[in-house]
Amino acid sequence: MKILVANIGSTSLKWRLFDFSATAATMLHKGGYERVADYAKAIDDCLGELKAAGHIRGEQDLAAVGFKTVVARGVSGCVRLNDSVLRAMEAYNAIAPAHNPPYITGIRLFAKRMPATPLIGLFETAFYQWAPEAAQRYAVPESWHEAGVRRWGFHGASHKFIAERSAELLGRQDVAERARRLYVDGGASPVTGAPLRVVSCHLGGSSSVSGILNGAAVGNSLGLSPQSGLPHNNRVGDLDSFAIPLVMRTLGLSLDEVERQLCKESGLKGISGVSNDIRDIQTAAAGGNARAKLALDVFVHASRHWIGGYLMELNGADALVFTAGIGENRPELRAAICERLDQLGIELDPVANEKTRATEGLISSARSKVKVLVIPTNEELVVARETRRLLERQ
Repeated sequence: MKILVANIGSTSLKWRLFDFSATAATMLHKGGYERVADYAKAIDDCLGELKAAGHIRGEQDLAAVGFKTVVARGVSGCVRLNDSVLRAMEAYNAIAPAHNPPYITGIRLFAKRMPATPLIGLFETAFYQWAPEAAQRYAVPESWHEAGVRRWGFHGASHKFIAERSAELLGRQDVAERARRLYVDGGASPVTGAPLRVVSCHLGGSSSVSGILNGAAVGNSLGLSPQSGLPHNNRVGDLDSFAIPLVMRTLGLSLDEVERQLCKESGLKGISGVSNDIRDIQTAAAGGNARAKLALDVFVHASRHWIGGYLMELNGADALVFTAGIGENRPELRAAICERLDQLGIELDPVANEKTRATEGLISSARSKVKVLVIPTNEELVVARETRRLLERQ
């Protein structure tokens, strides 16, 4: 069984092809295009590359195409992407303006290009459906909650992979199996040992922190939308809701312009005034740019804030995990986030931390009670596995 996983951005198409004919999933091919102007051509070119590489003869060799879909009104989990689901995604375009519209466009083009191939979405919200109700609730009127104003949580595929892989690295196969089967049996797989507590930090262009207990999420720093939580590359992160009417009245901004600035001109870019790329910001900060230094400090502060919250919720942690672009590749930011946490049982090994970049590794000291790990995430593998399971169930 061969499953193509397509990751669609506003100007990009990236993919990975998995083969499930062996005991374990094998990644056969990966690729992508940036600055895509014609998605129909990009899809044709993607299939052309797979044919040229000898992995498929045609789209009939693909059992399905899986997508890391974000959010939809009244829909979560792993589902077939039919017109009803796409309309539910469209209903939440305003919640995920940088994500939903390009995905909807791309999915419809895939459906037109290969109408006989199942298209399946694993929603980013799925990992949080078993979180405590209090962790999903905003203090808003009941009518708002019923209208969908709640903490959804995102980066679900990434944090689910961390739940599985961290359990394996910590020798807890019972928890790893529970995490793998979470969407199948709702967490009914037994855990035979002590509770396993993991704080997972997905730090990148978009960032979030999750608390994970026995392979299942207890919450996520992202809330109603992917614009919340930690500051992102150019999206705001957490913000007092009364800031919006204030700037509309004071600066004379329209609601559309407020939304644009919150989604395009805020986050690390808005604070630093330099760039939305962490590498550029770090270079500017090292050169004495005070705003760039402040952007890094705000990012570290927000990360520590959410890590601290989940340490309280979980009554400590067995592991603190860093993943995604920043988490995997920026040892200086990992060090800043973990600074002065020795009283909480978290202490880095400076040498191990410095040399661990874009690879799996233990970066905590021998004295650290909490294991600090770097684990490269694999969201596409999670999407491919859940796509396979849905096909087999149906």
